Amino acid sequence: MPLTEAGIYAAALRLIDEDGVEALTMRKLATALDANPMSLYHHVPNKEAVLRGVTRMVGAQFRTVTLEDAPWQERIRLLAMDFRTLAHRHPELMAYSFSHQPDFIQPDDPFWTALTAIVAAAGVPRSEVSEIAALMVAVVIGVLTAELNGSLHQWSTLKPPGFDDGEDGDADPGSADVVPEGPDQDHMFRLVMDTLITGLESRLTGDRDSRDAGL
Repeated sequence: MPLTEAGIYAAALRLIDEDGVEALTMRKLATALDANPMSLYHHVPNKEAVLRGVTRMVGAQFRTVTLEDAPWQERIRLLAMDFRTLAHRHPELMAYSFSHQPDFIQPDDPFWTALTAIVAAAGVPRSEVSEIAALMVAVVIGVLTAELNGSLHQWSTLKPPGFDDGEDGDADPGSADVVPEGPDQDHMFRLVMDTLITGLESRLTGDRDSRDAGL
């Protein structure tokens, strides 16, 4: 079967899912494709180009349920959850992209297109749609990065200074050495989205009140 860019990216994604980005080499990729390593360079110049191509391929596969008649709050929750599902489907690639490819989201990406449409539908002024959407992406990606690298789980088990396990009378005296599991990450992601949505609602309400007051 002749080599194609799409075939190279698909094989690279399989290797990344199995062993991680750092383990990917052009030689391993050629072996997976049963091809001469030098033949890959007729299609892609280097590993970095392969990674960019794989990231774009995965981003183009993003799908979300369209709820045109639903409130914008519900639409944005669903969009974020679907993006999170994609990140957990390819955790090695997405963690790398979040950290090393600031341009991995492009204007024509399905996720960005859907997000900006929802933000505009919420009533955000046209001049601020990109800013608000960018801030939402930054928060969501930050949380997902912490999920994928384990930081979120670790941080969620830290106790506030002076916190006493026994003050509520629920602690097991024999469990002093047991590491707490921490809050459920699904719950924490929903909490993040609720906080973002509440903040945007407050901003939009304040803007409307200012306009009504003639300020």
